[in-house]
Amino acid sequence: MSLATLYPIALILIVALGALSFPALLFIPAPYGRHAQVHKGIHLDTKLAWLLMEAPAPIVFVIVFSLGPHATRPVPLFLLALWLTHYVYRSFVFPFRMRSSDKNQPLMTFLLAVAFNTANGFVNAYAISHTSTHLANATLGDPRLLAGTLLFFAGYAINHRSDATLRHLRKPGDTGYKIPHGGLYRWVSCPNYLGELIEWAGFALAAWTLPALVFVLFTASNLVPRAVAHHRWYREKFPDYPSERKAIFPYVL
Repeated sequence: MSLATLYPIALILIVALGALSFPALLFIPAPYGRHAQVHKGIHLDTKLAWLLMEAPAPIVFVIVFSLGPHATRPVPLFLLALWLTHYVYRSFVFPFRMRSSDKNQPLMTFLLAVAFNTANGFVNAYAISHTSTHLANATLGDPRLLAGTLLFFAGYAINHRSDATLRHLRKPGDTGYKIPHGGLYRWVSCPNYLGELIEWAGFALAAWTLPALVFVLFTASNLVPRAVAHHRWYREKFPDYPSERKAIFPYVL
């Protein structure tokens, strides 16, 4: 089967996963981390599962991208660099910075993540290096590319700052949860999710392709209900939780 034939199939798969995950996550929190259901079903080591489920996003992207006729053009190469900026860290660095936990990754969650990251890496790379002539002919001074890049790195900074706050929240040996403070935690419970949404909104603006738009919508369909679940959990667990905080969007939700 050719890449051109696989492309619409993979894109439909992503849309279907997003359409199913949004209503499901509104009522059933993703079963890992603080929402893990211990001893239910098959579970995998969290760090290993994270590495294996995120790795297809950069690996498949690079392989498919390199096969495209626009792979040597400046703007597609720049978008490749943006993609790898996020996913090399998220796939091969972040798992080893995670705290050890007895709440491992459910097998079904792992398999769905592998399917999504494989399909998503494929469709975004294919659109950028195979079909998007507007990117092949664009320059690095394109206003849309510049604006999208600024937005991408703003979200990237928010995401990393928020993750660092969570990572240093507990001292060695601590096992309980605490209320995070500082940065955008002043206004929302999940600024790390907000940062990731901003990242991919910037990427979608910079790339201006259908898969990039579908990706940011899929990201929202997953992260918004997860942020709402986290926010509700914080409020139930901590009676003194800051009342002014929203779940993910300051002053709104």
